[in-house]
Amino acid sequence: MRKYLHIRYLVYTLVFVLQANAYLLLVHRDAWRLPFLAFAILFQLLVGVFLPSYRRLRFRVVHHGALCLLVFAYAFLPSLIYHIVLLVRLGATPPFWWSLLFATAAFFILFWNGIICVYCASYQLGIRHRLLGVLCGLVPILNLVMLRRIIVTVMDEVEFELYKERVNAARAGERLCDTKYPILLVHGVFFRDWKHLNYWGRIPGELQYHGARVYYGEHQSAGSVARSAEELLARVKAIVAETGCEKVNIIAHSKGGLDCRYALSELGMEPYVASLTTVNSPHRGCLFADRLLQLAPPEMQEQIAAAYNRAARKLGDQSPDFLAAVKDLTAEACEARNNRLKYPEGIFCQSFGSRLNDGKSARFPLNLSYRFVRYFDGANDGLVGESSFAFGARYHLITVQGARGVSHGDVIDLNRENIAEFDVREFYVQLVHDLKEKGL
Repeated sequence: MRKYLHIRYLVYTLVFVLQANAYLLLVHRDAWRLPFLAFAILFQLLVGVFLPSYRRLRFRVVHHGALCLLVFAYAFLPSLIYHIVLLVRLGATPPFWWSLLFATAAFFILFWNGIICVYCASYQLGIRHRLLGVLCGLVPILNLVMLRRIIVTVMDEVEFELYKERVNAARAGERLCDTKYPILLVHGVFFRDWKHLNYWGRIPGELQYHGARVYYGEHQSAGSVARSAEELLARVKAIVAETGCEKVNIIAHSKGGLDCRYALSELGMEPYVASLTTVNSPHRGCLFADRLLQLAPPEMQEQIAAAYNRAARKLGDQSPDFLAAVKDLTAEACEARNNRLKYPEGIFCQSFGSRLNDGKSARFPLNLSYRFVRYFDGANDGLVGESSFAFGARYHLITVQGARGVSHGDVIDLNRENIAEFDVREFYVQLVHDLKEKGL
């Protein structure tokens, strides 16, 4: 945040100029100050919107909001001292009250301008910070603590996005992700591919910026491995027929990796696939899923499945099957399937997995499931045990130092959260660039 000191002090000084001019204007009635005052107010409200060179307007709004909150925080105490001195020198006279009214209005505009911008546009605040900000807003001291946390969080986001913009601009001509074959992103269970709520977060946009052609599996959210594999085979054939690309590079998350393996081994999808990369896929199943099915009475299972299937149909699934999806994720089902599936020859296969170091730091509901999965499966990503990830010619475990770790959702940027030591967008850029280097 050190790089923003000059901007902070620029706006910080501007606040004092505004207050001094307001006071002088009221006391001396100098007409020439009025246009300058109007210009200064306009500049104060717009600063930060046009200064950064973001590709996306949303981050300009975030930057603007963060600067407004910084001005509010840095200028509040000096302004208070200024008005105390003014009161001592002038007494409770009209110039003092007018200056106080002006300062109050300016700080009111600054605060609400900033807080609305960051609340509406920031990814990194999260629901927790937003709720705590509202709850602590009227509690003295706590409101200042929360304001500081909000400012630090948002300014870190701004700084990171500025860094990303500079790095991407420097290598824009390299087309790092312009692979021979297009990229097919395959989602996991209980999600769908939606245009306005992307399962893969900021990843597709980053890949496309670097030259990738990105497609989606578009299969149903819940179904057996065999049924999902049929849908994916049809989707791959449709992409090949539409584009004439001959093959695709598949990147599959969670159960999507199992669906793709089945389609390759059992349904004849090999001629249309150049590579398969699985990310946090439970190739050896989840003992946690086995245990849940053992504990839940059949009647309860049917009720939960019926409720889910009804909701899924309303969201676009034609024939969702909750129980079939869950049962195919058990360790027993995966073991039986692994004994039957043959390894796809002539296709480059690799896998990645991740690990949470402390489940408390993960987003809901993985922060709750982490402890239960750990009891049955050991180290895990909040849903899948570490021992279940490996598949293919190359396997790599993603982990970071400290308490955070990388969860089942973090590896697909589901929450759009920046994690120290793990830049998820850059991870996928390098993953796809490696496929390009392999001639795929």
